[in-house]
Amino acid sequence: MEDPMERIGSEEESGLESTIKEDLSMEIDPPFKENVATAEDWRKALNKVVPAVVVLRTTACRAFDTESASAGSATGFVVDKRRGIILTNRHVVKPGPVVAEAMFLNREEITVHPLYRDPVHDFGFFRYDPNAIQFLDYEEIPLAPEAACVGLEIRVVGNDSGEKVSILAGTIARLDRDAPQYTKDGYNDFNTFYLQAASGTKGGSSGSPVIDWQGRAVALNAGGKTTTASAFFLPLERVVRALKFFQKGGESYTSKWEVVSIPRGTLQTTFLHKGFDEIRRLGLQSETELMARHASAQGETGMLVVDSVVPGGPAHNHLEPGDVLVRVNREVITQFLRLETLLDDSVEQNIELEIERGGTPLSVQLVVQDLHSITPAHFLEVSGAVIHPLSYQQARNFRFQCGLVYVSEPGYMLSRAAVPRHAIIKKLAGEEISKLEDLISVLSKLSQGSRVPLEYISYTDHHRRKFVLVTVDRHEWYAPPQIYTRDDSSGLWTVKPAFQLEFMLPSGVNVEATPMEHIHAYNHQGLTDGATSMETSSEHASAVLHSQNETVMLEDTIAKENVLLRDGQGAAAVANASIAERVIEPTLVMFEVHVPPSCMLDGVHSQHFSGTGVIIYHSHSMGLVAVDKNTVAVSSSDVMLSFAAYPIEIPGEVVFLHPVHNFALVAYDSSALGPVGVSAVQAAELLPDPALRRGDSVYLVGLNRSLQATSRKSVVTNPCATLNIGSADCPRYRATNMEVVELDTDFGSAFSGVLTDEHGRVRAIWASFSTQVSTLNKKYKKKRKTKLKVGSNTSEDHHFVRGIPVYAISQVLHNIISGGNGPHLLINGVKRPMPLIRILEVELYRTLLSKARSFGLSDDWIQALIKKDPVRRQVLRVKGCLAGSKAENLLEQGDMVLAVNKEPVTCFRDIENVCHALDIGESGGELNMTIFRQGRELDLVVGTDVRDGNGTTRVINWCGCIVQDPHPAVRALGFLPEEGHGVYVARWCRGSPVHRYGLYALQWIVEVNGKPTPDLDAFVNVTKELEHGEFVRVRTIHLNSKPRVLTLKQDLHYWPTWELRFDPETAIWHRQTIKALDCQNL
Repeated sequence: MEDPMERIGSEEESGLESTIKEDLSMEIDPPFKENVATAEDWRKALNKVVPAVVVLRTTACRAFDTESASAGSATGFVVDKRRGIILTNRHVVKPGPVVAEAMFLNREEITVHPLYRDPVHDFGFFRYDPNAIQFLDYEEIPLAPEAACVGLEIRVVGNDSGEKVSILAGTIARLDRDAPQYTKDGYNDFNTFYLQAASGTKGGSSGSPVIDWQGRAVALNAGGKTTTASAFFLPLERVVRALKFFQKGGESYTSKWEVVSIPRGTLQTTFLHKGFDEIRRLGLQSETELMARHASAQGETGMLVVDSVVPGGPAHNHLEPGDVLVRVNREVITQFLRLETLLDDSVEQNIELEIERGGTPLSVQLVVQDLHSITPAHFLEVSGAVIHPLSYQQARNFRFQCGLVYVSEPGYMLSRAAVPRHAIIKKLAGEEISKLEDLISVLSKLSQGSRVPLEYISYTDHHRRKFVLVTVDRHEWYAPPQIYTRDDSSGLWTVKPAFQLEFMLPSGVNVEATPMEHIHAYNHQGLTDGATSMETSSEHASAVLHSQNETVMLEDTIAKENVLLRDGQGAAAVANASIAERVIEPTLVMFEVHVPPSCMLDGVHSQHFSGTGVIIYHSHSMGLVAVDKNTVAVSSSDVMLSFAAYPIEIPGEVVFLHPVHNFALVAYDSSALGPVGVSAVQAAELLPDPALRRGDSVYLVGLNRSLQATSRKSVVTNPCATLNIGSADCPRYRATNMEVVELDTDFGSAFSGVLTDEHGRVRAIWASFSTQVSTLNKKYKKKRKTKLKVGSNTSEDHHFVRGIPVYAISQVLHNIISGGNGPHLLINGVKRPMPLIRILEVELYRTLLSKARSFGLSDDWIQALIKKDPVRRQVLRVKGCLAGSKAENLLEQGDMVLAVNKEPVTCFRDIENVCHALDIGESGGELNMTIFRQGRELDLVVGTDVRDGNGTTRVINWCGCIVQDPHPAVRALGFLPEEGHGVYVARWCRGSPVHRYGLYALQWIVEVNGKPTPDLDAFVNVTKELEHGEFVRVRTIHLNSKPRVLTLKQDLHYWPTWELRFDPETAIWHRQTIKALDCQNL
């Protein structure tokens, strides 16, 4: 796996200046030294060096500072055998939490812990237990920075391109190269020279030793430019200094390393070394140049010039870009190394800088700041977000003051509010945020589900604050807010709660509701959906709804306010609107749906959806909205509803996901609308029968992004079009066994809404469907001249809209209102029985009777099917059975379904009707089916399955992989492992053990350490017995039925095992920790 820094390593230089500097590079370096090494010398040196070079496999467990959560490999080498110290790059050690292993030449693998990462320069140390290496004889590699010179022949020994050992030859060409610029918003080294050679190193070679023929490390490989095969090496002078501090701290390895402070000073100023020719143009006096040349080493060709100053730092308002540094404490300074030595030796002390600004000599007194004091060593993790004080590295990149509250990873809560990565939080809930403790204090006062304003600034737009509305998680999608603090003695980051949780969730009334009580039941205890932070007063709404006298007194006021609302929409717009539009507009709702990354279940392909729904039930106690499943895909979602009839936004709760049809039902608390909103909002009238026919006129009505109704009159061109949506790369819901309505004209694929008659009665919902389209042919047609690589076929998500007849929605609504036959669900504080759906778990498709005749279907059956349905003239065929269904092993692919219970069937609704009839009768849930298979007519008894509308309600996160029961889209592929199929890997997390070891999605875990895991309960029982740091053997079976065995190392410190389960008694997703590591035991 490539090292991320190596992949992005690049540099951009300006034209003339770059060319001149490249041409002069050989003249300004020390004289060439003749290389007298022989092949035998190199062989001896490499024999000594190679055993001390290790492959480092690192996992950055959290995004932090300049680094993202990731897993990769790099190189390091032993520089102190007795104490167990390995040298590598800073971007390998990582500034944040990291878990790493080192593999030696003989394949011995040991755990290593971060010992030090330099705040500025690209080097760091890991430590390991030398006694853990039992079978390898190796020696430490000595550091010799003084040996680096132009013309020196070198070898780069490391893990280049993922190989265990790779040796690349080169010759040092420059000693004074500017530090490479890797990225604008990540780690960059500065205030140092780099060495350059044409060795062509690639990903994985970061941290490799650059050795001479004597086996000494003369530099540290750090980055490269792939376009020119150039490699960039870090000089070792500052590395040697830091290593000596650790060598003074102890004589041997100990499990708890004594914390050693390495003095590092800074002025928060970036200097560049520029040649005298350019400095003269900046106004350098001739006398100053003459003095600098005489006082510096022979061959000096330039001086240090201020490039940038961090706001709020020691040099802010004292130094400016373009200032030429002349002296520090009366000593002429022209090199980075000497300047840094002076700063490191003068921490918290005053120094005097003599500079020239436009030819004018100036002298300034500055206090050298402790560099470690502006290097963050703790962070807050809340709702998946990582927030910490702004580091010197990023403050320099973004020109902000160090210590501001910086969003390293927005997580769920912040990304839901569109707060980007690298944002600086300035205000939350009306309170100024200047440091991390301020943010924690404000968060501790917020209740679950509350919505508060947040202000932030972005480094791409310094001068304007942006305002968003942040919603505190109502469900327990993530662990409570935690503080991670770096412990340099152990190399780990200890964790503790950020504050004592005092969230007060409004409690619902836990009562049974009879069917008639559903209409009038009301929760007196408050709102269960977090709407208490809305402008509408719940107490006022409660008083209006429960006091008949007050209701009578307020009727006139409400009516007047409704008139004002309608007047505000514009008289012209109302006059131009059709009757259907005016009738249906108060029933329309705009959806904003967000899915937490921690529980992206059932193959859901995005974290954010939007669309239009229609209110199908509205009372004082509950409202229900119907919407397509391309808007509300899973029940583990946060749903916000905006009403066309009344300007308010309130949360909704997913209460029903149809197992077959493309619609979901979302409930809302009507009291959150307030008395005016309750009166303004209306429910649509559904008209399931008669079915739409070709040529019927309908009105397509929906909402635009401004919540304004838009409509047009259209004609039905095909009322019974069948869908043929293929499986996605990652199995997810796809509409099957459905007939949809097609129109002659619509508003495009992004517009959803309803189809009504001229009186505004809903005939169908105009729903969005999702599919995947291969981009190979598309690219080939557009770019025929482009040579496509093998395996470049990719898929893109596409959306289209069609009409869904409302008969199925009407049936489900009737069952909910009258009392379903399924489990109870708490909705707005009232327990309501939800419906169960009986289905034949078989995917069907249609075949024209003309084709069926060619397959041998008799004329008698063809005439019978035509008599049953003279319009469609089709027969249903079996495409496949869902794995694990009662129809599996009975029906085969290609079977023609002729009749059910001796009655001919020609469409999907016929099948649904006979399944629904089974719930009324006493047939035991079986269908007597007549099929045609390979020229023979057969009668079969096929069982049906009963499904609820809850969707997936349980998920487990183990080692960073999200496992669940296989959802219907997976079962629709027709395969479930015989060994057990209850533990399906739906997702995986970056920076987790499964990322490091390759346990990715789209496979089943069937065994853990040889113990079967047929279901989630068995999986929990097996994994909770595993200990922290234990290697686990996992047997998996992929969707393509290919088995695999892999091992991974469990990490309970950063990745505890937890479970998320929906509780129908409280209508809340609850999180429970199954097994974690107590930091006190570390």
